[in-house]
Amino acid sequence: MPRTKQASSKKDIVLFVVNLPEDAQGALKELKKMYRYPILSAVVFDPKKRHQAALAKKDSVDILIPADFSSPSKVTKALMPYQHRFLAVTCRGEYNIGLFRALIPHVPYLRTPTATSLEWATNKLEMRKRFFAYDKTMSPKFAIVEDAGKASIVKIKKRVKFPMVVKPTGLAASLLVTLCYHQDELERALRNAFRKVRKLYREQGAPTEPKILVEEFMEGDMYSIDSYVSTRGTVYHCPIVHIKTGQAVGYEDFFGYMRMTPTKLSKASILKAQDIATKTVHALGLRSSTAHTELMRTEDGWRVIESGPRIGGNRVLMYELSYGFNHALNDILIRIPKKPVISNRARGYSSVLEFFAKKEGRITKIKGRKKAELLGSFHSLTQKKKVGDRAKFASRGGKAILSVCLFNKDRSELLADIRRLEKMVVIETRKGVA
Repeated sequence: MPRTKQASSKKDIVLFVVNLPEDAQGALKELKKMYRYPILSAVVFDPKKRHQAALAKKDSVDILIPADFSSPSKVTKALMPYQHRFLAVTCRGEYNIGLFRALIPHVPYLRTPTATSLEWATNKLEMRKRFFAYDKTMSPKFAIVEDAGKASIVKIKKRVKFPMVVKPTGLAASLLVTLCYHQDELERALRNAFRKVRKLYREQGAPTEPKILVEEFMEGDMYSIDSYVSTRGTVYHCPIVHIKTGQAVGYEDFFGYMRMTPTKLSKASILKAQDIATKTVHALGLRSSTAHTELMRTEDGWRVIESGPRIGGNRVLMYELSYGFNHALNDILIRIPKKPVISNRARGYSSVLEFFAKKEGRITKIKGRKKAELLGSFHSLTQKKKVGDRAKFASRGGKAILSVCLFNKDRSELLADIRRLEKMVVIETRKGVA
């Protein structure tokens, strides 16, 4: 059961917003070694939000702090018993950034990003405006629309060339993201997005009115960099990660299908990518935060897809396997503030693959799990859905059905096992059931 400790005059609590990730336990143990006394976890959440309460209430949490965020005085009252003990506050999860933004005024003596920078970094429209103001060559041309009418289509075609990507401005991950090659696809994508976006906004508690961003599709190879930004804007970059999207391997969908590190990029190319990532976090005004920046390597050089004030998906595991440093610990250190500990010396190659169904519907069969565990590069497997559950594309709010992590000291062996894994995993669905 969650528990509270006796009163302490030490800075011995790390505050998490809504969710305490499993990998945070190792980070807290490392902090205990550094400070030579136990560091406790606390989770603040709004009990009126059922999904927040469900995430927060874990046996591993030391202190639960339910706070009614509709009342500033109630938030102050909930935090007051622990204010003098907070060492740092962090938010792990894109969906929880809104509550983090609301929390910031109530923890004035902790190192945090500004509430405004978090808004810029989570709203795709505000993000594009900041990029354009900072350096208009960083990101693609875009248009913003509030409906799927003829005037909106004319506006889009005037500003953006095909192919183009349609995406809501305030939703996380790959929700409702659609690639369009011609006007018929654009019109269908906009109608579909506006039909579903309001429901998704309500489910995720998005505070703004739905708007749709349409931007030029950048052709090239996708990569990402996680970075730590100090209180004064010094940026420390983690090793770059190559990303292959679902669309690139035959899915009618946008999502991070495969992530792999180290990459085969030259040192000069990596330095250029890091320079763009630094510009990105400075354009957003981020500080005392981890930043996850997605980039496209095009024929014209590196361009920014987007950036967020968070750790990238599966990065804690991949950086631990391939480089031996603790990404979850560094996420806390930069907020204390202390200098993060990063290694760029590769121990081997890691990859995470996310498997979705090729067709939406009721899942009838999931094959390949047992065979996957026999692969020489196998590290771990997480099954997120089971037979009988409904499979949806990421663009329609769906989640991956299987997530598999592979690791091998030999790159060619890893690539061979990735190929074997792709042949093994088969997900079947019943047509017409969504």
